[in-house]
Amino acid sequence: MRPVLLTAWLAAAGLQAQVFEDSPRLASLVRGGNAYLSLRDAIAIALENNLDVELQRLGPRFAETDVKRTQAGALPRGIPLSVREGPKGAGADMLAPSLGPGAETNLSIAGQLQLGAGRTPPAMDPVLTGRIRRDHLTAPQLNSFVVGTPALITDASTANFAVQKGFLSGGELSVTFDNSHQTVNHRRYDLTPFNASALGVTFTQPLLRGFGRSLNTRYIRIAANSRTQSELAFQQQVISTVAAVVRLYWDLVSLNEDVKVRRQALERAEKLLSDNQAQVEAGTRAPIEVVRARAEVARSQRDLIAAQSLVRQQETALKDYLTRRTVTDPWLRAVRIIPTDPLRVDRSERLPPAEELAETGWRQRPDIAQAQIQLDSTRLALKGSKDGLRPSLDLVAMTRHNALAGDVNPLNLPGAAPHTPDSLLVGGYGTALAQLLRRNYPDYGVGVQLTIPLRNRTAEADHARDRLALRQQELRLQQLKKQIHTEMENVLIGLEQARAALEAAEREREFQEQALAAEEEKLAVGASTTFLVIQYQRDLAQARSAEVAAQAGYVKARAAVDRASGRLLEVYGVSVSGTEIRIEP
Repeated sequence: MRPVLLTAWLAAAGLQAQVFEDSPRLASLVRGGNAYLSLRDAIAIALENNLDVELQRLGPRFAETDVKRTQAGALPRGIPLSVREGPKGAGADMLAPSLGPGAETNLSIAGQLQLGAGRTPPAMDPVLTGRIRRDHLTAPQLNSFVVGTPALITDASTANFAVQKGFLSGGELSVTFDNSHQTVNHRRYDLTPFNASALGVTFTQPLLRGFGRSLNTRYIRIAANSRTQSELAFQQQVISTVAAVVRLYWDLVSLNEDVKVRRQALERAEKLLSDNQAQVEAGTRAPIEVVRARAEVARSQRDLIAAQSLVRQQETALKDYLTRRTVTDPWLRAVRIIPTDPLRVDRSERLPPAEELAETGWRQRPDIAQAQIQLDSTRLALKGSKDGLRPSLDLVAMTRHNALAGDVNPLNLPGAAPHTPDSLLVGGYGTALAQLLRRNYPDYGVGVQLTIPLRNRTAEADHARDRLALRQQELRLQQLKKQIHTEMENVLIGLEQARAALEAAEREREFQEQALAAEEEKLAVGASTTFLVIQYQRDLAQARSAEVAAQAGYVKARAAVDRASGRLLEVYGVSVSGTEIRIEP
């Protein structure tokens, strides 16, 4: 199929051809080969381009097809409900500690499509069937006296039509319109050729098993619940994506800061080498001190190269997550990401108690909402299996109007007196239709048919299973409630620990600065050695790196609190409605 024809076909089907180009937002931020990126920009770019988000966006469209199927009386096919976590990056993962890069979270409580048992609803879409055929039949006769000929020859043309439709009450309506035109060499027939027509209506309504709108709409409501779940799964994917961008961004910021720390350490080592060389030349210091200083310069260079490599790796991970391009794309590979947001720690912030945050998460988190919806779907499935315990009692009503018209049979038995048929029967196809409209030859019938299973172990087992499934979902929901309180307590402990670690790292860095300054003063008057100064320089570099890591750990721990309480999107100005994402400027 040509691309133009394929695009037209997709448009006619209500679909758009998939676009794998990035939005222009990232390119608009590039200046001189550098992309100057704030955290808000990074989140916006990821939500526009990330393939995990785009993949999950198809979920509600899958769910729409199930809703359409169930409205027609068919069973839903089920939809995928899974959320992919983003890569961890080079830093410690505070937002999803149990998940690896690209890990997939299967929403098992929401992903199980509970159909249950019970009678399947009738087909709601009307179905028109037709059969038109021509037959030539020859039947040799054992007794020619009955038909007046040794071989009965029939030329028959039939045109039969039927319309069937089901209703949400459980009833089914069938309308049939049968027509035949036959020419028979039967000498005892009054009419040949003749036209036979019949118009019939049959309605069957269950009175026990399969009765009721609430029962026969259960699959429609389950499919509608699945559609809501898929929208919540999309929202959860957006949350996961935002959390991953926050994680990757702050890791990149902290790694850039660590590069600065390593560069400062190299500058101090180079200064120490220069001072030692000057003193060796002046004859006030042994040449071995220059060797030690040069070794420290080499070590500092090695640490700087390692830190710069981590920055490049983190940039690659972030660029891959923000775009639909491959990271080997020449344009993307040449772009360097420059974060513009510094690490900020709000020391004056006071969070609500864990109980209050947990209750907020219970109301706002999409995974909890999915679990509650799944519980409702399980109750609907139980209704079907409970219906299967009933006996089957169906009301059947029918009416049928018959018509027959044809020409007087010209074939008479030898010696028989001519026979004149009823004048109502003489005529063509129009005469037969007139008989149907006048209802000259009606059939009527009404009755009930009862089926009582003497043993119904299958239905009993299905009902017991669905009751257990409902109980299981109720227990799982309570388990989730406990889990969210535990999770909230843990993230608050993590935040408290991160704050304490940051304060300790800051104090350590201050003391190491003071210790290094004192040791350098002692070295200047000959009261210390190069070896001791190098040790203090290393300790200071390590303390500063630890401080940067503690700052990044704190901001990621704070984001973990927002995610656990269901406020992550609100904090970063992201709102989700269906599959539409709105980002506040």
